[in-house]
Amino acid sequence: MPDRMHPPHPTLFEPATIGNVDLANRVALAPMTRVSATADGVPTDRIASYYRIFAEGGFALLITEGLYIDDQASQGYLFQPGIANAAHAAGWQPVIDGVHDCGAKFFAQLMHAGSQSQGNPHTTITWGPSAVRPKGEQLPMYRGAGPFKIPQAMTTEHINQVRAAFVAAARQARDAGFDGVEIHGANGYLLDAFLTDYLNTRTDEYGGHTAGRVRLAAEVCHDVASAVGDDIAVGIRISQGKVSDIHHRWAGDEEDAAIIFGTLGETGIDYIHTTEYRALAPAFAGSGKSLAQLAKQYGKLSVIANGHLDDPRDAAAVIASGAADLVALAKPALANRDWPHRVRQGEPLSPDVPTDLFGPVANLKDWEVVVSAGNEGA
Repeated sequence: MPDRMHPPHPTLFEPATIGNVDLANRVALAPMTRVSATADGVPTDRIASYYRIFAEGGFALLITEGLYIDDQASQGYLFQPGIANAAHAAGWQPVIDGVHDCGAKFFAQLMHAGSQSQGNPHTTITWGPSAVRPKGEQLPMYRGAGPFKIPQAMTTEHINQVRAAFVAAARQARDAGFDGVEIHGANGYLLDAFLTDYLNTRTDEYGGHTAGRVRLAAEVCHDVASAVGDDIAVGIRISQGKVSDIHHRWAGDEEDAAIIFGTLGETGIDYIHTTEYRALAPAFAGSGKSLAQLAKQYGKLSVIANGHLDDPRDAAAVIASGAADLVALAKPALANRDWPHRVRQGEPLSPDVPTDLFGPVANLKDWEVVVSAGNEGA
């Protein structure tokens, strides 16, 4: 019989704090796109049931799928939920209540899809730092087909609109009752596109060297942190790989990491969430440091690590090493909706993902492509 007083991997079950948010343990549900909102972005009963399952299963923190932030160019997928207006915020309130009733905390991930948008009823135009088409093709699981569009190169006015939209969405999330917001700066979406050398060919203050390319992400972090103050936690998700380019790496290796994480760490946010295909793997060839380690070293903030931490021993090792303060699980969480409870009680884990947790057009083969980007569903 398992020893309930001395659970396996006790590091995972120590309390933690991000910003002013206290967490019962160090296991989070990673954000995963499921495209199961209404056509106008309001969360459904299906979404409420989905999140409550994981709160009941012992996850201390849940992070939503990417929520679009305005009714312009931010939406990435048809039937994606939003946090762009009062109707969206009202729709999230009962979902949040269900999560809170189970003792978990809930962060909203704020997302602008940029040039990786695959479905937006508000516009046929996508936005990007430059008029450069993303690599690869759209994913059928998100109702996409064929190459991505060539985006419209954003003007200064567009950039200011995006900054304002992130702030407005953060306030909507706070007022709806979320405990925190996570700015989506990963996986090839807009803020990551600005950070990516071949997608960003600008010659103004938002382009060129790494410090210029990280500028928009840093401004958004500062804007949001300043707008919500200590009311809720604020963080940003960062990756190298993308939905459209799973093998991308920062050309400057650790020097780039120092600039990116160091800049983000000075914006007033509370945490950095790193996502890679394998969280324990070195971030760069010839380096022994993972992306989470680099975020901790140069960002000097709380770190959430995501990426193939299926084995509880790996998840505990990331935390015990000091590289991260929390782990975020995607595929292992889908296979084990009560992963924390199972691990704590020494029960076996299933490797099989149940299909009923996916949206109506999702399929596991396409989802694996998203996982391999480190995105695990956005």
